[in-house]
Amino acid sequence: MSDRPSPLADPHIAFDVSEGRRDIVVLGSTGSIGTQAIDLVLRNPDRFRVTALAASGGRIGLLAEQAHRLKVRTVAVAREDAVGELKEALKALYGPEQLPEILAGPEAATQLAASPCHTVLNGITGSIGLAPTLAALEAGRTLALANKESLIVGGPLVKALAKPGQIIPVDSEHAALFQALAAGTRADVRKLVVTASGGPFRGRTRADLEGVTREDALAHPTWAMGPVITVNSSTLVNKGLEVIEAHLLYDIPFDRIEVVVHPQSYVHSMVEFTDGSTLAQATPPDMRGPIAIGIGWPERVPDAAPAFDWSKASTWEFFPLDNEAFPAVNLARHVGELGGTAPAVFNAANEECVDAFLAGKLPFNGIMDTVTAVVTEHGRPTRGTSLTVSDVLEAETWARARARELAAKAIAEARA
Repeated sequence: MSDRPSPLADPHIAFDVSEGRRDIVVLGSTGSIGTQAIDLVLRNPDRFRVTALAASGGRIGLLAEQAHRLKVRTVAVAREDAVGELKEALKALYGPEQLPEILAGPEAATQLAASPCHTVLNGITGSIGLAPTLAALEAGRTLALANKESLIVGGPLVKALAKPGQIIPVDSEHAALFQALAAGTRADVRKLVVTASGGPFRGRTRADLEGVTREDALAHPTWAMGPVITVNSSTLVNKGLEVIEAHLLYDIPFDRIEVVVHPQSYVHSMVEFTDGSTLAQATPPDMRGPIAIGIGWPERVPDAAPAFDWSKASTWEFFPLDNEAFPAVNLARHVGELGGTAPAVFNAANEECVDAFLAGKLPFNGIMDTVTAVVTEHGRPTRGTSLTVSDVLEAETWARARARELAAKAIAEARA
């Protein structure tokens, strides 16, 4: 899309496809992205081989099964207290065979991200994915990025390390933009149009959202995702993060990135060009397509995901976004324009508020009310392009603590 080599995703970058089968490291292997990526790899053993897996440690049985089936050389688990259980699960599957190497602790995924391979798929949820993202880039690996938070909170750090074409986006929206942008140069682009399903509460007013429950928020109409991402989709925080991500990936100003509601989730995003034409990338909702782009580009993986049956009638709808009921997108634009530590504060405060909501300690509308209060209190960041990892961690620590304080205060006032 660029008239010069982009430091991030650029569909015009030439790739070397002569290496044959690609070695892949999967971070977050037991999550939604990780399990679908492994399904794709197992269906294409001539194209891909998984050499290492990393997971948090919440699903040890599944992690052991994945390691055994894929015959990986290394397994990493973030929870050190899960190592014993992991060893026992592996022994039960491997028998007399030699067990894979086991890494444990909060830095284990970061170690794997720098290990020998062609591509690192970062499917970790949350800003804890920043360190593995930086490690993969520094080691020269191609980064298939599903962990949008690492780009959000550490944008300048990530862009400083990334070489031309080194990051391939795995979000369905950014994989769609990536493909559509191949049709023109940066000068040809008028705007990016990011689509949103609208989540389970599309069409509701702010007042309608007062009493929604955890179960209501987790009932996404089109996508099957983890609980945090599903709640983010219901508040449209996820879409706000994607707007920041699109700005960072493609160097398009915020005022030229639009969000529209598309309930069917068939069109994953669009690019409007200066001649009036719009290119849309469309498939039925299935993350295996974007994952295949992330780990296989510039080659396409046959039958990675289902295609449309054009012999059947269907209706595709588009609606403007209700910014009053769902203020997350505009708030995300604001923190994205501020830059520095503001996006990290926004993301960290939201993660804390989502945890509180899922635990029944914060009402649904309280999520964005609290995040807005934390962002406002943080104010304008003092460090622009000189951002460091320490700055990000310090800002996140403050934002999480302040979000917890404000959430507890709101609950106490509501009960008084």
